[in-house]
Order: sequence, then structure tokens, then C-alpha cells
Amino acid sequence: MATEYGHGYGQRNGTSDWGTQGTAGRRPRLPAGLRAPFEGRTWRELAYVLLGLPISVLMFTYAVTMVALGAGLLVTFLGIPVLAAGLAGCRGLGALERARARGLLGLDVAAPEPLRPRKGSLMGWVGAVLKSGTSWRHLLYSVLHFPWAVFSFVVAVNFWAYGWALLTYPVWYWVFPLYGGQDGLQLYGDETHRIYLDNPFEITVTALVGLLFTLATPWIVRALTLVDRLLVHGLLGPSRLATRVVELESDRGIVVDTAAADLRRIERDLHDGAQARLVALAMDLGLAKEKLAEDPRAAARMVDEAHGEVKTALQELRDLARGIHPAVLTDRGLDAALSSVASRCAVPVQVDVDLQSRPAPAIEGIAYFTVSELLQNISKHARATSATVDVWRSEDRLMLQVTDNGVGGAGAGVASGLAGLAERLDAVDGILVVDSPAGGPTRVTAELPWRG
Repeated sequence: MATEYGHGYGQRNGTSDWGTQGTAGRRPRLPAGLRAPFEGRTWRELAYVLLGLPISVLMFTYAVTMVALGAGLLVTFLGIPVLAAGLAGCRGLGALERARARGLLGLDVAAPEPLRPRKGSLMGWVGAVLKSGTSWRHLLYSVLHFPWAVFSFVVAVNFWAYGWALLTYPVWYWVFPLYGGQDGLQLYGDETHRIYLDNPFEITVTALVGLLFTLATPWIVRALTLVDRLLVHGLLGPSRLATRVVELESDRGIVVDTAAADLRRIERDLHDGAQARLVALAMDLGLAKEKLAEDPRAAARMVDEAHGEVKTALQELRDLARGIHPAVLTDRGLDAALSSVASRCAVPVQVDVDLQSRPAPAIEGIAYFTVSELLQNISKHARATSATVDVWRSEDRLMLQVTDNGVGGAGAGVASGLAGLAERLDAVDGILVVDSPAGGPTRVTAELPWRG
């Protein structure tokens, strides 16, 4: 395992992964509440809400018209193709909505699974459209988004317009007496009384109210677009089943690649290690056999050397077998196996395993090799003086945590060994979290399904 992921904390391109996270960006001078009205994100979200109304009118009108027309024509043969065409159009409008959400909200929703008609004919395509749950979810989005778009448009426009109008009232107050022929903005009026905002105190209060509206508008718009995000993600994206299938296909590829890499490693270790020693041993024994009659003392010395080579080859075979699956893990579980790994670490390691039962053998093996790999990385690159390993169960998850007091700066980047370790855990629905600030300490937490 170490040959696959031995660079998790180590050197990469001539520099160490430790302590290379970089300095944090400069903090903005203004707090978020004061920056929000002028941020690009606010204006993009406002543009999304404003564009939402005309687009939703188009989508709602198209969806209702096509569904009503298709339902009305169901008594004839044309009803089903018309309804399928309406659903296909809703899918096209859904693609437009995903692009709009991606451009203005930064919401990247994957396209749903494509249609797969069993036959290449028109009726095969019609049947695929009608049987697709994605098509009906797009139709539901077209219908539900219209009332929400109307509500969000009205709220956003009113808050935005009133906020800026009241905030800038001191600037354009001169318009009323000069061009409107009145004393200012009329707050109240009837046949006998009229109240205008025309003195400095009232103008100041008006501007402060406008300031509150202006500062609150970005957060209100953000809350409105949160609902849009949920609608787009829930109705226009791939279904949970399709997403899960894609994840399983990816995990299957990772498992196959990992198994192939392990087989190559085992073959390489056998060829370069024990096999080479056994070949040399056979040659030495052959020479000793030839010298046995003419020089027994030299033959005995060669046999003694061959005996030492046998011991070395056996040790290499034991180490190789331990790298495949250690016997102590099968016989005595994680506690004994991890204690054995910790005893071979270059730094003192405290192991604490709190498990009342054993997980599935496959999960137990992944947990063992994960801790083993992390401890090897600590020995090679962390420059630590102590480390701890904690293992416990939390409901239906197996939790692992390896901590050291080294120099820190480790990361699960694309080119690091920790990224490969994270891929292995992800293949069984596991998670790897790395917390390693520059200067340490480093804490790596792994979470695996129990599957006992």
C-alpha cells in the first residue's frame, strides 16, 4: 500500500506539501452587510429574479397550453404525440433554466439522464418521453415556478426601488419644490391636510429608512434565489437514482484500478524481492553441491550463507503477505493489528480502539490500510515527535482519526497521495477529511460505513 500512496505528505515538484498552503487573502475593509448592495453577486441574483418573471410566463403558458391541447386531443391519435412534444419542450426550457442558474447564480446542476428510446421510431421516442420521470419533473417546474417568480419579482423590485428611492431622497429633494410645485415627498394627504417630508429631520429619517431597505434587499433577494436553487436542483437535475448510478460506476472504476495497481505492486515485489533471492539461493546451493566432495568446508560455508538468504526471503514474504492482508487482522481484529502497525512507526504512537464488535472484513481491511498509510506518511514526512490513533463507532459508521504534532501543511490535493487515499475511501462511500494548518498539528479523519 505504501508504494501507491507514499507521497501524501511528501515532496512534490521539489517542494514539500507541508507548510505550502499559502497565506490567506486580505480581509475586506467593509463588513459583509455594507458590501452586499455593491457586490456583483447581488446584482447577478437580482438579474436572475427580474429575468425569472418573463421566462416563467413563457414556460407556464407553453406548458399549460401543450398539456391542455394534448389532453383535449387524447380522444384522437394526435393527443399522445402532442403531449410528448410538450414534455420535450419543457425539457428544452429546463436546459435554458439550468444555463441561467449556472451563469447568474453559480449553480452548476448536471443535465439529467438523456432519453433512451428502445426503438428508433417516432413512437419509440414518444414512449421514452412519456415514461421519463425527468420529463414530468420539468413540466412540474414550468408550472410551479410561475407563481413563485411573480412573488419574488414583486418583492425584489419593491424592496430595491423603495430602498434606493428613500436613500437618495436628500439628493433629489430639490425636484419637488422646483419642478413639482410641492414641498417635497407627500407622506399623507386628504381634502384638508397634507404632510410632506420637507424638514432636515424628516429627510434624514427618510434616508435612514432607505438605508435599511437598501442593506436588507441583497439578503432578501438571496433568500428568494435560495428557493430557486432548490427548485432547479430538485426538479431540473438528474434524479437521485441516476446520480447514484453514476457514483457507483465511478466507484467501480476506482476499485478496478486500485485492484490492478495492487496486483502490479505484488508482482513487482515478488519479482524484485523474494523471487530474486530464491533464484540466487538456488544458484548458491548448486555451487555448494558441486564443492561438497572436493571442498566440504567451503560447501558448508556456502550452505550457511544460503540459510541466511532463506531467512531473508521468508521475512520478505511475510512482509508481502502482511501488505496484502495481515493474519493478525483476521485473527484478532483492528485493535491488535493497529497496535502492531504503530509499533513499527518511527514515532511513538498511542492507539485507542473502542469497538464492541467487528465491522465487515472488507471495511476492516480498508480501515487497517488507511491507518497504516497515514502512519507511514507521518514517519516519512511529518517531522513529528508523537502521534495518536483513535477508532470508534458512531451509529452505522466506523470513525478513524490519526493525529500528529508535526509541521502541518498537508493537503489532499490532486497530485498528493492523500487524494488517492480519499478515492479509495470514496469507493466504499467513505470520507476523508484533512485538517493540517501550517505549523501543525495535523488531524486526518476517515469515516467508513460499518456494514457489520
